[in-house]
Amino acid sequence: MTPVPAPRTFRVKSFGCQMNVYDGERMAELLSAQGMTAAEASDDADLVVLNTCHIREKAAEKVYSDIGRLRREDGSAPLIAVAGCVAQAEGEEIMARAPSVRVVVGPQAYHRLPELVAEAAQGRRASDTEMPAAAKFAALPRRRKSGPSAFLTVQEGCDKFCTYCVVPYTRGAEISRPFADLVDEARLLVEAGAREITLLGQNVNAWCGENGKGRAIGLAGLIRALAELPGLARVRYTTSHPADMDDDLIAAHGDTPKLMPFLHLPVQSGSDRILKEMNRSHTAAGYLRLLDRVRAVRPDIALSGDFIVGFPGESEADFAATLALVDAVGYAQAFSFKYSARPGTPAATMGRQVPAEVMDERLQRLQAALNRDQLAFNAASVDKRCAVLVERRGKHPGQWLGKSPWLQSVHFEGEAAIGDLVEVELAEAGPNSLAGRVVERVAA
Repeated sequence: MTPVPAPRTFRVKSFGCQMNVYDGERMAELLSAQGMTAAEASDDADLVVLNTCHIREKAAEKVYSDIGRLRREDGSAPLIAVAGCVAQAEGEEIMARAPSVRVVVGPQAYHRLPELVAEAAQGRRASDTEMPAAAKFAALPRRRKSGPSAFLTVQEGCDKFCTYCVVPYTRGAEISRPFADLVDEARLLVEAGAREITLLGQNVNAWCGENGKGRAIGLAGLIRALAELPGLARVRYTTSHPADMDDDLIAAHGDTPKLMPFLHLPVQSGSDRILKEMNRSHTAAGYLRLLDRVRAVRPDIALSGDFIVGFPGESEADFAATLALVDAVGYAQAFSFKYSARPGTPAATMGRQVPAEVMDERLQRLQAALNRDQLAFNAASVDKRCAVLVERRGKHPGQWLGKSPWLQSVHFEGEAAIGDLVEVELAEAGPNSLAGRVVERVAA
């Protein structure tokens, strides 16, 4: 390969989950620490990093399409790096199929990105898809700037091996970052401007470790420790597995005021037969009992979930059970997707694959029910007052945007500044947001 000038500008494009957003931010920090400048658009960047997600259908093919679109009108292209889960799954095959790609780096090795980019600039193709436990975190630079709401990865990987999921193969086994490291990073985020921290993990409530006194703790203990940090107003966490929703974490929703009243707890299906085929360790009834226990300690909690429609063998009766579960829960938010076969997963080779047109029709029915409940949850908030964390300016002069405790988007007018907590009277509700007016600032 021909050597190229060392890149001076870069752009990181992240796709998929919040973990990828976090990883993309850290890659940008790594490149900035090397003296490179972030570019607003790919056309202005010497280096473009495609930080990929492998969860959705045809994820790899979409990456190749993105690579093709990076070629400019004059025939030139930036130095291209493919990172993330597609990089982990496809490895050096990416460079074989797309010669314009010079760097391939998996999600557990992105701390080596500057080193790999330097190798690529010298004319060598560079790749690293090794999966060391947590070496990357020790190599990442200090967080020096943060918005009002920040992500903090506390756990990676998954040991559950749901039959539809590629995460155990692309992110590896479950690992928990050390308690002291997380407290230090959270403190730095607060010093850098964060008022709210969302703890991230593929299976975040599997986090475990030892606190400063050497005592074994779970996610609840970490949350309580972070809640003591001066200047931190809010804590959230996502994504959880029902099997790891232990008694202490449920209790934390009642005894830790800084832990926001919002729980994202994927169920995937309301049919016990399908749940068993998915290798989920819960039943529909067990899931509902778990939610009842959470609501008992935090009655105002907003619930969110994930659903897969059209899993192999799903019958109309199985789908009806999912709709019944949705009716029973009343989700404030939810994510729903058509099943897509991921190469290498057990479900991809199962018989009785559901026809695409059946999946389409069921997804429409499911989303209609979820949208109905989301609008109802928002409508029930009208005439209430709540604290809103101001995250940015709105589209209109004098307008601000922020999040309620229940993770609702709220736009409002009044005296405020980014990073403020303001009490807002909620006046109007839509399917995706609420409108209100500032009543007063909330003391820090």
